[in-house]
Amino acid sequence: MDKIGISEKIKQLSTKKISNMYLSDFLLTWDKTMDELEAVFEVAEIFRDMRTNNISPKVFDSGLAISIFRDNSTRTRFSYASACNLLGLTVQDLDEGKSQIAHGETVRETANMVSFMADVIGIRDDMYLGAGHTYMKEVSESVYQGHLEGVLEQRPTLVNLQCDIDHPTQTMSDALHLINTFGGIEKLQGKKIAMTWAYSPSYGKPLSVPQGVIGLMTRLGMEVRFAHPKGYNVMSEVEEIAMRNCQESGGSFIKVDSMAEAFKDADIVYPKSWAPYKVMEERTELLKTQDHDGLKDLEKKCLENNKKFVDWECTEELMKSTHNGKGLYMHCLPADITGVSCEQGEVEASVFERYRVPQYMQASYKPYIIAAMIFLSKFKQPAERLMQVLDDNVMRWG
Repeated sequence: MDKIGISEKIKQLSTKKISNMYLSDFLLTWDKTMDELEAVFEVAEIFRDMRTNNISPKVFDSGLAISIFRDNSTRTRFSYASACNLLGLTVQDLDEGKSQIAHGETVRETANMVSFMADVIGIRDDMYLGAGHTYMKEVSESVYQGHLEGVLEQRPTLVNLQCDIDHPTQTMSDALHLINTFGGIEKLQGKKIAMTWAYSPSYGKPLSVPQGVIGLMTRLGMEVRFAHPKGYNVMSEVEEIAMRNCQESGGSFIKVDSMAEAFKDADIVYPKSWAPYKVMEERTELLKTQDHDGLKDLEKKCLENNKKFVDWECTEELMKSTHNGKGLYMHCLPADITGVSCEQGEVEASVFERYRVPQYMQASYKPYIIAAMIFLSKFKQPAERLMQVLDDNVMRWG
């Protein structure tokens, strides 16, 4: 897309009612209006087009972007770093093992001490059910109070890089992938997506991806079919949110009992392993008390239970049952690939390989989604600022 096309996209952004995004956090997709969600998609595409056209979207001359990762990460960690670099911010990781947190430093104190010249804080905290989102809210309130008290010259905004409830940067990237695959956000209305559990030889995978998918795709008017073995339920509150979304969007949320039922005539399939809600509750308590023997026993018990459902695998046969046999396979990665990364897993190797490039494209939207979330929280007149960037026409290189 050339500069004229980018300019038209910026004009479209200016029609959105998004003033509440200024100086606000991005924690849960269902806390945002449709205009605000669409603005994130549009700004992400504008940044992507600018970079393709060698136009620098650097809107900060200096500033810190704090990253707090309480769980391992590849895609999200590098996507956050890429997004911040794109905007002109320098990323600084908070390594809690090297901080004063071990000596009793409070969340309020830590949040203020790392935020003196910070513009944004990205947090991934998905290990403790009932704790990750709570921690993010505490950090948010702490820096807000620090700004009111004059400790901080500005209040850094927060981006949820995955918590126990939602994974908004992932699911927004998933949605942007679908928007581009099907030719527009309006084309997603009525599309069938199967969000299903799949077998994995590991346990303790967070609930935030399936919860995020059913919480967002129902906003977009899609027919979400949700399938999992008995006992592998997610938070009932998120299911209720999905049902309410459907009343407004015209979408639907349908719970079915098998992968086969979910896959039938589906336009998109998203088979992904996660731990049962009750298991995550028990695991959280064991982690808090550092009961290592208890954790080992729980893992053994859960892996044995998982083995009862090894047939919950995305196979070529199941893919044939999708819409015209051409349903789009999606995964947040890394997937457990049968015969490649494990003996038996979530997906047959031939299915994964056939959709490998589309999956990599799916992941490639995340840096732009994160950059858009940050940008919209920092600029009161985002369309005007983007038009200025376009007019300045500063080349990234060359």
